[in-house]
Amino acid sequence: MFNLRARNRQLEWMDEPGIDPLAHAEALGGLERINGISFAAHSLFAPIRDLARGLPEQPLRVLDLACGGGDNTLALAALARREGLNIRCDGCDLSDQAVAIATGTAAARGLEAHFFRADALNDPLPGGYDVVLCSLFLHHLDGDDAVLLLQRMAATTGHLLLVNDLIRSPLGYALAWSACRLLSRSTIVHHDGPVSVQGAFTTAEAAALAASAGLGGALVRRCWPERYLLQWRRPAAAGAGA
Repeated sequence: MFNLRARNRQLEWMDEPGIDPLAHAEALGGLERINGISFAAHSLFAPIRDLARGLPEQPLRVLDLACGGGDNTLALAALARREGLNIRCDGCDLSDQAVAIATGTAAARGLEAHFFRADALNDPLPGGYDVVLCSLFLHHLDGDDAVLLLQRMAATTGHLLLVNDLIRSPLGYALAWSACRLLSRSTIVHHDGPVSVQGAFTTAEAAALAASAGLGGALVRRCWPERYLLQWRRPAAAGAGA
């Protein structure tokens, strides 16, 4: 077992430029199955549902940063439709191919979601979103960039900021190693899953990042299986556009 007391960020194969399109698509499919069994979208949806029920204005607009193939974005859209909530879920990613895959999947499933290319750290983020979230992205970043991302998300969101990510722990590593091999044939997923855990934050580290980003009152709680949900609500007095 690797020493998991400190982060060990390594380049993940899916982040390599010029990745083979077929291998990329296979890896994104594997991630969708892993996210599905992890109930990642359900963890994200619970606070979104509460917000939607408490706000008179509709529709509620959700932006998923670094959305990859859009599996969480579309899972949120499906959950909203199932519960009869007027929620519009959009996603953006740095990869043109991921955006194309997400767009095609949305059309095939009959879900209304818009996907577009954007660099979450460097490009201007569009306004008008009530919820800004990311899943399995924060662990790709060094500490300074992670704080920057949280600050950008907080500046963009009208009401709610959510981050769902892995917890760096021996159990998390063991689960990632086994699940990636059970749920995907992709060698990219086999490599990137355990590497992701080595580069992930602990819950205490995630809370410290939120504090450094100025997210007063942010909450971090553990989720199945060895993930955390970081949640921050914009203070009502600040207004939606502050």
